[in-house]
Amino acid sequence: MLRLFQFVALALTVLVSPAQATTEIMWWHAMSGELGKQLEKLAADFNASQSDYRIVPTYKGNYTETVTAAIFAFRSRSQPAIVQVNEIATATMMAAKGAIYPVFELMRDQSEPFSPAAYLPAVAGYYSDVAGNMLSFPFNASTPILYYNKDLFRAAGLDPEVAPKTWPEVGAAAKKLRTAGAVCGLTTSWPSWINVENFSAFHNLPLATKGNGFGGLDAELTFNNPTVVRHITQLAEWQTTKVYDYSGRGQSAEPRFQKGECGIFIGSSATRADIKANSKFEVGYGLMPYYSDVNGAPQNTIIGGATLWVLRARPRDEYTGVAKFFAFLSKPEVQAAWHQNTGYLPITRAAFDLSRAQGFYDRNPGAAISIEQMTLKPPTEHSKGIRLGSFVLIRDAIDEELEQVFSGKRPAQAALDLAAERGNRLLRQFERANPDR
Repeated sequence: MLRLFQFVALALTVLVSPAQATTEIMWWHAMSGELGKQLEKLAADFNASQSDYRIVPTYKGNYTETVTAAIFAFRSRSQPAIVQVNEIATATMMAAKGAIYPVFELMRDQSEPFSPAAYLPAVAGYYSDVAGNMLSFPFNASTPILYYNKDLFRAAGLDPEVAPKTWPEVGAAAKKLRTAGAVCGLTTSWPSWINVENFSAFHNLPLATKGNGFGGLDAELTFNNPTVVRHITQLAEWQTTKVYDYSGRGQSAEPRFQKGECGIFIGSSATRADIKANSKFEVGYGLMPYYSDVNGAPQNTIIGGATLWVLRARPRDEYTGVAKFFAFLSKPEVQAAWHQNTGYLPITRAAFDLSRAQGFYDRNPGAAISIEQMTLKPPTEHSKGIRLGSFVLIRDAIDEELEQVFSGKRPAQAALDLAAERGNRLLRQFERANPDR
């Protein structure tokens, strides 16, 4: 009877004792559609792996809308612990003193393993300070690669197994494609990202002084140099006969390639799976083209995409959970699955090695091109990334001026000079707004 009373007492104690509450951690992001589903799966997998913390992902619109929402939320102290921010807003986030909790500090404070050496150099370098400390957590990273339509190559008498390597080779192939009846020979997406920013990095040319802004806010744009002018001039000449055909900003060029209109397309490596799924022809892959007479080319390309920034002024328990979540995301098997399911780069060497060991690259031709290109050579101060304030606006100015060139309204030199002038004004405004940095 005594044992029965003891058992009942224990049961009642369990029933009336409050269960340990699970700490919820808000994660605001900018991924919709299939990518959004993959992101939600990451959160669900982490939540299922332990019971102390629950990551709650919330879609907030595109990158600009997501960052804007986080800024307004911070002012009312309703900000999330984690926010996804695109790569070109890195300098802007760094300037938000008191608002961000640098990832290297977070992981150190929470005693979670975190080493920049584990990440691909061109990825780690983009989001690190001059001392090599990573400020945000690399999440979705991509880089431009060349895609081509093997069926159109065969019809034009081109070798379908050999991708053009240099810009003159691209031009020659595009002319043959046009002669064979292709609507356009070549098109590119994201005009500034591909034809100015990555073009400069791949040719080891500075986009701006001060190591592309890594060395200080007083950087000045230098992309209006003879090599970039030569490239944009060449594209404009090809534009007149549709050897090159400008298709607009963002990803607007991609559907034209998928429909078989253009034989060669240069776009994000993260669209590889989408292109393969929606194209009714055999797709070939190649590295970004380069000019072989430019000293140092090819170097390495830089990334696009976004990272995860941690915001301050959240309860202490949340930061313990954020650090554990980042450690989870860094696991080779988690990163490899994210890379394989989305087309984004594996951010760690271990994830790349695991994907290769699993035979992913053997089964998916072209999937390793982006990693090969990013690791072609160790990054230099011209090819490790961009750290310029207000670069979202600067990129808009570059795109606007490129459109003037491709429409025949302005020569390349004048347009790039004007883009640099407009961009430098934005840099000086940013510098004045952040005098203590």
